Amino acid sequence: MFIGHYGVALAAKRATPVTSLGILVLAAQWVDLLWPIFLLLGWEQVRIAPGDTRLAPLAFEHYPWTHSLLAAVIWALLLGGVLAFRQGLRAGLVVGGCVASHWFLDFLVHRPDLQLVPGVETRVGLGLWNVPAVALALEAFFFFGGLALYLRTTKARSAGGRWGLAAFVAFLVLAEVSNLLGPPPPSATAVAWVSLSLWLLVPWAAAFDRRRSGRV
Repeated sequence: MFIGHYGVALAAKRATPVTSLGILVLAAQWVDLLWPIFLLLGWEQVRIAPGDTRLAPLAFEHYPWTHSLLAAVIWALLLGGVLAFRQGLRAGLVVGGCVASHWFLDFLVHRPDLQLVPGVETRVGLGLWNVPAVALALEAFFFFGGLALYLRTTKARSAGGRWGLAAFVAFLVLAEVSNLLGPPPPSATAVAWVSLSLWLLVPWAAAFDRRRSGRV
């Protein structure tokens, strides 16, 4: 799942309006932001494998430190704890929930390649990437549902708040379409370097969110 994770971040703004959308995007995508770094360091592995699933040309061979259930829980506790200290228990719980949600959304679409515990070879995943109509419907539900909640929670105070959000949404949708229709990536290293660009979406989200205010 890709843009569905951003939908979780957008929806979470309603639960903790004091928290920057940039932080919520960071939380919801935390394990995917770490993943390319771990790939480049050789700690995790992915293989280009067109046809591995009908929607994703990647075989995720080894990624226990970012995408096992135990790792997701630990990362959720760490990031949630930081936000609880800085903004209170409610913000901490929401941010931790965003981090953990990534694993459960991936569980829906990945084939059984998600470990529960690093070092234990039991792997799970419903494999809905092999049922494109269902997978894409879920992706749209999470993303556009989250966007609708964000729009009900905030309103633009300036053009930056309005058009920054519009450009963010357009970019994510175009990236999703490109991923679906484009050719397979040339190498795992290329995947890692392109994935590092997702870090830029964190300050982007924070910037337009600052130019929006809560609805009364």
